[in-house]
Amino acid sequence: MGLLKNSLLLQGQLRQATAQAAAAAAAGVGRRGVATSTEEYMRRNYANNVSEYNTVIGSLVQQRRPYLLRDAYDDMLLDGVQPVRDTFHSLIVGTMKGSRLQDAFYFRDQMREMGLQPDVNLYNFLISACGKCKNSDAAILLLEEMKAHGVKLKGETYICLLNALAATGRTDQVYAIVRDMTAAGLGLNKFCYAGLITAFKNKRPASEDTPAKILEFVQQSKGWQYVERVANDSAENIMMNVSEEELYNLPTAEFAHRRGFIFKQLTIYHVAIHACADLRSKETLEALLDMFTKENFSYDAFIVMQAVRCYLRCGDIDSAVKMFEEFSSSKPTPAELFVTLAEGAMIGYTPRGMEVAQATLEKMTERKFFLNPKMGTDLLLAASGEKTGGYTTANYIWDMLQTRNIVPALPAVEAYYKGLKEREIPSDDPRLVNVARVLDNLQLRFGPRRNTQ
Repeated sequence: MGLLKNSLLLQGQLRQATAQAAAAAAAGVGRRGVATSTEEYMRRNYANNVSEYNTVIGSLVQQRRPYLLRDAYDDMLLDGVQPVRDTFHSLIVGTMKGSRLQDAFYFRDQMREMGLQPDVNLYNFLISACGKCKNSDAAILLLEEMKAHGVKLKGETYICLLNALAATGRTDQVYAIVRDMTAAGLGLNKFCYAGLITAFKNKRPASEDTPAKILEFVQQSKGWQYVERVANDSAENIMMNVSEEELYNLPTAEFAHRRGFIFKQLTIYHVAIHACADLRSKETLEALLDMFTKENFSYDAFIVMQAVRCYLRCGDIDSAVKMFEEFSSSKPTPAELFVTLAEGAMIGYTPRGMEVAQATLEKMTERKFFLNPKMGTDLLLAASGEKTGGYTTANYIWDMLQTRNIVPALPAVEAYYKGLKEREIPSDDPRLVNVARVLDNLQLRFGPRRNTQ
């Protein structure tokens, strides 16, 4: 087993080994086979000590491939390599990022079987994974487990718990966490107020006072002054490349590492305006924007994106377009903002909305922005629901993707194909034939064609 020379070779060999293992398992032979020659074993293996396996696992976490972590871990054990504490931390961070709660608990149990007790930072990652998976009961059990094992809670732990409970709208338990924090001498910071807003947004049945509560929490949060600092609590998170936004499951988590996309001092407004969009509360949005303007803050891309989404979900296309144009005329506009406007404008498939969506996509093309698979899938799925009209927008999106050789996900291709079949298009039309071919190829991989007749 030669030492891997670089990460590209490592990743390629890992993919090859994983594919071989999957093929062997499907054939009922086992992951590596009973009898393997030394040369074959050396060729197929991609790591031979704990340092190399930690590099493999770190690479998978960085690439957001949590579904391969169990395979790498199993290979590690089959090689007789003993995992260490850092190995389990990387594995659990990877499962947290990938919202794979069952795998996270599996690695925790494996850690214990090897005589390693989880520390407070690892519990924070586990609780965060519970929040991502909206399993607040599991988060509470983890809290009880920490107390039973004498693990001292940190400020981060309380905030992780608060936001995990907020994900399921359990306002009573969120308030209980706030009381525990106060009793422990900890003040509330912006992430705590963000959790309170999220809890009321997710509360079921919905509460009539939720808009008022959102405004109240934003106002109260002003008593906490933002200071840019690196706290001792966050040292491990930085080392593991976990942002506070990701640890606490904030809606800005996926943009936290994007330079210039969000201004971190505006966290409370990010969460509040995102809640307005989810709740379709235009009045609350405009009250927040008024408060925002009075504080002389400048909009970042995320705030504009969520405000545009809110206006569109409330049917106010003109306000959404105005906000988009004001921002794009003065600041760099990310592709996500174009996609938000185009997708939201298609709600209801009104003539005005479809016109705005088409114009937005054309502007996007003019500025040399390209759709990635996720954006293309979301847009094509939305556009394919148009029942009347010439299907112009859906066709335009499909052509944008084809130009870049991007294949959208199966549901979007199915919906697009169904929309084409509902129109008077000859069976030998090149577009229809091409879409049918792509759909057939996807079906070979993901299942039978559904509802296409």
